[in-house]
Amino acid sequence: MGMLRQLLGLQEAANASEGKVVEGQVATLQYRLEESLAQLELSRENAGWMRMSEQYAQEFTREGLNKAAEMGRIFGIANPIIKRGREIRHAYVWGQGVTIGARDQDVNDVLQAFVDDEGNREAFYGAQARQQYEGCLFDEGNFFLAHFTNPLTGRVKVRSIPFDEVKDVITAPGDKATPWFYLRQWAEVGADGKDVQMKAYYPALKYQPRMKTIRIDGTPVIWDAPVRHVKVNAGNGWKFGIGDSYAAIPWALSHKGFLEDWALLMKALAKIAFTTSSKSTGAAQAKRAQIQSLGGMPAGSTVSMSDDQKLEAVPKSGATIDSESSRPLATMAASAMGVPVTIILADPGQTGARATAETLDLPTRLIMQARQELHTEVYRDSIGYAIEQAVIAPQGPLRRFGKVVRDEDRLTVAFNDPATATVEVVWPSLDEVDVKVLIDAIVAADGLPDMPKLPLIKLALQALRIRDVDELIDKITDADGNLIPTDTTAGDVAATAFRNGQDPAAALK
Repeated sequence: MGMLRQLLGLQEAANASEGKVVEGQVATLQYRLEESLAQLELSRENAGWMRMSEQYAQEFTREGLNKAAEMGRIFGIANPIIKRGREIRHAYVWGQGVTIGARDQDVNDVLQAFVDDEGNREAFYGAQARQQYEGCLFDEGNFFLAHFTNPLTGRVKVRSIPFDEVKDVITAPGDKATPWFYLRQWAEVGADGKDVQMKAYYPALKYQPRMKTIRIDGTPVIWDAPVRHVKVNAGNGWKFGIGDSYAAIPWALSHKGFLEDWALLMKALAKIAFTTSSKSTGAAQAKRAQIQSLGGMPAGSTVSMSDDQKLEAVPKSGATIDSESSRPLATMAASAMGVPVTIILADPGQTGARATAETLDLPTRLIMQARQELHTEVYRDSIGYAIEQAVIAPQGPLRRFGKVVRDEDRLTVAFNDPATATVEVVWPSLDEVDVKVLIDAIVAADGLPDMPKLPLIKLALQALRIRDVDELIDKITDADGNLIPTDTTAGDVAATAFRNGQDPAAALK
């Protein structure tokens, strides 16, 4: 106690003669007291930050991520705000489709066969698969795409792995940005009809070490099924991402609760529309019976009452709550999902306008374009792997296009012409530009000297929103991918094919 008094300067004040404290001692005491309070406040804030950090560290464990993913999936179906945000993001990113192709004709044939494969379309490259893929990123923040590879022919089949089955990510020592393996645990139905617990490691898509271990701690490694992991909203060094809807769910719940309370209040106010009073109990009972008998009368009827009776409407002016008051809650949910509130609510309301509700502002458009860029990288990685395997495999269709090159833990292909392996992923513009303006610009570019015709044709087809552009391009290009001139005769085509060592009859088909 004495030490505390000395720390705050009270001991010095107590020893002063006649209980008087000089002005300098008061200033010292005040300074020490403020300094002590500041230290206590700082200590409290530090403890708060520590508790907050510990809370989020526990929340984003694998178990916490599983719960967040489960919550995202449920609200993506059951909550109107979250469900509409899910659909809007998919529509903005994928609604206009995407064009994928390669510059070389032979490489493009392998690419289109890979993308158009029935199983691959169902798993990843088809319209329904794209919706599920974007939904996984919205609900869970993660997507795992396994590439099952035939080492003899180089054929690749892609299949998705559920997020709940991937338990851990093994990264390179000292490098959290370089994944090596994904630990998967799942159940399969055995021959006896019972579930069999399975466990395996899958290598990362770009991890191909020279020495391949068969097992890790007794668990087998499936080297012929490398995985491409897509994650969003991940912090630095995180193994997993978290869904787009995670930050929006609390506000969507608040919006839902507000509307439920408002509907309950409106229902309660509608229970009693009029009140009446009487001077005696008997008169009140008789009046109650008469009022109940009026329930079947049509609207607009009249009633005659005596002077001692009164019938008046229940006042609602002070009891009503405007339902538009929930709009700020919906705005918070919409901002968390990166979508304007006018579009989330499907109604511009009093504070919006039709033009606002039907167009994208610049930040929203850039958000959607950033997600498209992410998908472009994923497409190039997945398709690039399939093209590389067509070169590496002993019976691959692209063996003559390059040679295998090892770069530490990466097995790549050095193409004879690097441009032949370029995968082009083209997204339609999110801006509503008049088609006539685009076509006029393409026609103007056609008049420039040394401007190649084929890229302009592709741009024109994309501006006209033509589906399957690659199939149309195949019809107007030769075997080498060069544009066939419109003034070329059938004899010229047959002669060119003969000089190139090809079948002239097949060239005329």
